[in-house]
Amino acid sequence: MIIKDNKTDLNELAANIINGVNKALRKLAESSAAKNESLIIGDKDGNVKSVPAKELLKTLSK
Repeated sequence: MIIKDNKTDLNELAANIINGVNKALRKLAESSAAKNESLIIGDKDGNVKSVPAKELLKTLSK
């Protein structure tokens, strides 16, 4: 029983952390877009590129 509760707690903690990171990323993109700036991102292939914050903001979930 304790192991199951710990697993649930860890899953909930992980979900909360991911949610917080997503909120912080959105806030960064919104702030940068308001200043007409670009952000440096890494794609799924490991390549690094500069992307206008306004374009990046369009791809982020709300």
